[in-house]
Amino acid sequence: MCCMRPCCHQVHDAQVASVLITGMSGVGKSATIGELAALGYLAVDLDTPEWSQLVPDDSPYAGGTGSVDWRWREDKVRALLAGHQGTLFVAGTSTYQARLYDLLDHVILLSVPTQVAVRRLASRTGNDYGKDPAELDREMQLRMVVEPLLRRGACLEIDTGAHLAKDVALMIAEHALQGAACR
Repeated sequence: MCCMRPCCHQVHDAQVASVLITGMSGVGKSATIGELAALGYLAVDLDTPEWSQLVPDDSPYAGGTGSVDWRWREDKVRALLAGHQGTLFVAGTSTYQARLYDLLDHVILLSVPTQVAVRRLASRTGNDYGKDPAELDREMQLRMVVEPLLRRGACLEIDTGAHLAKDVALMIAEHALQGAACR
């Protein structure tokens, strides 16, 4: 299924694509990128210390004086996106990610209803973000502002509350490899 955006165009080689899987906390980005890696794809989780870091939050969404934001190391991510061969899947969300959209063929938004996100944040392992009540409140505030912005930049949205991570990974791979780019 090709995205139905006016920017959709044919890619010369369907085996070469760069795909960002993005979304708010708790939507399944890490699980999905893990499934893509298990399927043998080049898949990188950008929400790790290798690719992201805490910085003072200078964004319009800052949570107040002294707040920090988990942001991509843009130079490093830019080099990854510009230098890959074949199909590359990356997953994560960063305040200024649109600065890198020119290097992406697809931006895919993962989403879930709020009550599903709250349940996932409370029960997930390997990442404690969102378990603290203040973090959860902040995440719910950000969902109201940031998710619509992510939606505008995406060429495909998948509700991960309705699908297993493995199925989401297969949908994303099929979308990316069909030969049409959305950027």
